[in-house]
Amino acid sequence: MAQVAGGAGEQVSSSRRRWLILALGLAAQTASCSFLYGIPFLVPAMRAAEGLTLAEAGTVVAAPSIGLLFTLIVWGAAADRYGERLIMALGLGVSGLLLVYAGIGNHPVGLLFGVFLAAGACTASVNAASGRVVMGWFAKSERGVAMGIRQTAQPLGVGVAALGLPPLAAHHGFRAAVLLPAGLAIAVALLVAWLVTDPPRPPRVAHSAGASPYRHAALWRVHGASALLVVPQFAVSAFAPVYLVAVQHWSALSAGWYLAVVQVLGALGRLGSGWWSDRVGSRLRPMRVLAVLSCLVMLLVALGDASWPWLVLLALALAGVITVADNGLGFTASAELAGLAWSGRAMGTQNTGQNIAASLTPPLLGLVIGDSRYALAFCVAAVFPALAVLVVPVRAEHQRD
Repeated sequence: MAQVAGGAGEQVSSSRRRWLILALGLAAQTASCSFLYGIPFLVPAMRAAEGLTLAEAGTVVAAPSIGLLFTLIVWGAAADRYGERLIMALGLGVSGLLLVYAGIGNHPVGLLFGVFLAAGACTASVNAASGRVVMGWFAKSERGVAMGIRQTAQPLGVGVAALGLPPLAAHHGFRAAVLLPAGLAIAVALLVAWLVTDPPRPPRVAHSAGASPYRHAALWRVHGASALLVVPQFAVSAFAPVYLVAVQHWSALSAGWYLAVVQVLGALGRLGSGWWSDRVGSRLRPMRVLAVLSCLVMLLVALGDASWPWLVLLALALAGVITVADNGLGFTASAELAGLAWSGRAMGTQNTGQNIAASLTPPLLGLVIGDSRYALAFCVAAVFPALAVLVVPVRAEHQRD
């Protein structure tokens, strides 16, 4: 954490401010996730209002993720150069204004796709910048927990969207519902611009091309391992709802409540893994252990599907916690191995690889499943964390220390 060159009162004030900054980073990421992962909740209302096919509606709601994918590294580099407060406030604010435009008037679907694409590209600023500001204000012994708190933004954002968007769409139409994530984005952007303080920055020479941490394989291996670990995570999130309904014969409501509880437990798992990494002084050793557990739990899900219903339900709950627990560790390790001057670009690259893996997982595993081959698909998903065990560069972390 940055040292404060004043008395004890100034140090206490700085300690309090860093927690405020963490809260604002969490709020910014939550607002971003309420848009990125909330738009799919509007598909039924969108199809009814516009007469879209499921494929057409799916293309529209995919636009934010496509925009995000192409700008993560660019925003990360901008955060490295110009500071976290400016980049978070600018990207999130512009995203909110674009969503306001989408929510008012009666735009053609093609224009709506373009606006969502641009809004997703802008909100990508939060992914690297919010992580970077946490890295700058928290000491290494505290970053695991701090980044674990930040990583709870995804389930929080999904929860906000799940509670708010469907009722708004039902009563006022899907365009009016878009104003919810728009308002959140603008409000949080203003708070970020007002209250966030950038951490001390390294000398400008650290930005030179010769200082690139990508000259070595360690960072690439962290990115690769994290992308591999995304596969079981999205195998669970993408197929657990339909599996519970189609195979276990649950109602959609019961499946939704079950998975909501698992989502909460997953958020706690991210905090727990962060605390664990702080206690052992390593991000990559716990990450490798979690890769082993992720492989085993996916095999347990497959075994449960082929044997007893109670086992598959227990295994799905465990998988929902274990497969997301490594997310904060990969981000933190990427930033620490890269150094503060390159941490924005490193986290942008990290998130890009994860988003590519997340985008490919549902269609590829869907081909494996076909009509009913869920056990086979879960076994295939187990292969990827097994590979990640071999890829995680634990020794590189010790060499840096």
